[in-house]
Amino acid sequence: MDVRPAAAGGTPVRDSKIFYAHQSIDQSDIDAVAEVMRSDFLTCGPAIDAAERGLCEVTGAKYAVLCSSGTAALHIACLAAGVGAGDEVITTPITFAASANCALYCGARPVFADIDPETWQLSPARAEEKITEKTKAIIPVDFGGQAVDEEAFLRIARKHGLVYIEDACHSIGTTYTWQGRFDDEAGEKAFHRESDPVKGETRRIGQFADMTVMSFHPVKTICGGEGGAVLTDNEEYYKKLLVMRTHGITRDPSLMSKEPDGPWYYEQVALSTNYRITDMQSALIGSQLKKLPQFAARRKEIRRRYDEAFSKIPQLVVQKETEGSDSVRHLYILRLNPEKISIDRAEFFAAMGAENIVCNVHYIPIYTFPYYQEIGYGQGLCPEAEKLYSEMLTIPFYHGMSDEDVESVITAVQRICAWYAR
Repeated sequence: MDVRPAAAGGTPVRDSKIFYAHQSIDQSDIDAVAEVMRSDFLTCGPAIDAAERGLCEVTGAKYAVLCSSGTAALHIACLAAGVGAGDEVITTPITFAASANCALYCGARPVFADIDPETWQLSPARAEEKITEKTKAIIPVDFGGQAVDEEAFLRIARKHGLVYIEDACHSIGTTYTWQGRFDDEAGEKAFHRESDPVKGETRRIGQFADMTVMSFHPVKTICGGEGGAVLTDNEEYYKKLLVMRTHGITRDPSLMSKEPDGPWYYEQVALSTNYRITDMQSALIGSQLKKLPQFAARRKEIRRRYDEAFSKIPQLVVQKETEGSDSVRHLYILRLNPEKISIDRAEFFAAMGAENIVCNVHYIPIYTFPYYQEIGYGQGLCPEAEKLYSEMLTIPFYHGMSDEDVESVITAVQRICAWYAR
């Protein structure tokens, strides 16, 4: 058997390409969308309400507001939270740009805190160090699909009077078990509420933050083509989110400045834009939500196989799970151990491509982009994040992968690591 990787003259492990992600669409999804297209409503119709109810059912949140994208969801969450000019919003640099841009859209300034070197999540300790009198909100990201340290971020938000917005665009279906780490410490009970879980209680993502943001881009666990949502248990936030989704316009009499003079009457009470979602997208999301248990089970199965294989390879570092998180992973990321392998990330990426396995990288630290450099951010803000970026790549990971697909990815990684081992 040829043990050489394809990049070194061996035979590729696959004849056809496999990509890092792919949506899983079946006939029931197509039928759901077709039914809407034959109906009277293509937008602002009942499919949106139905999908929002479905989201509440699968997450346990009291309210759900669907909108056009995860980016839109982050923006309206910041607007509902009252983020504005002069405010600061703390987030991680290892995320898609929207997690920080949402603050800029509101006239606020994103503040980047470094990551935990093992979980690769926003470090609660580093985040708390960044809090100033200008800090309005904190937006940790469920990176890769595992929950952030919910207890730590809830405690930080309450202690400092911040709005906790959880970017859960990767983590629908993930659960978190309350550890009770802070509940019994001196002075910490002041930040615990009766509605919080008790030690050992497991809840789904969507039941922890003031607002939780989700995405339904095709590479996500639940696909809507595009689409996003904000989940909340707070009725005041819910009403604001509905307004911000639609130009800042409302027909809710309780939000108007004067009595309606007819059923046609509405008012613009804030400034926003059109972040509505269509009924076609909502029908697809609603149909996909019914498959979340099977999607989650398969993703967990693939992750277990990857963890088993890659944790034994000294040239690699596997992401550590956040304590308490039972993750439905959206991404599977490998980190190279530069002390044990003689090629860098770019060469490893190319070697995987030679095996017909197309990888990706998640993510480039946001503040290193030219736009952020132009507005005053510089290199070196978050050393752990920058080091992680230089050593990481995302391998194929999605519900529709066959066992053969999974094993071909593992074989390719094993070949490359063995051939280029130091």
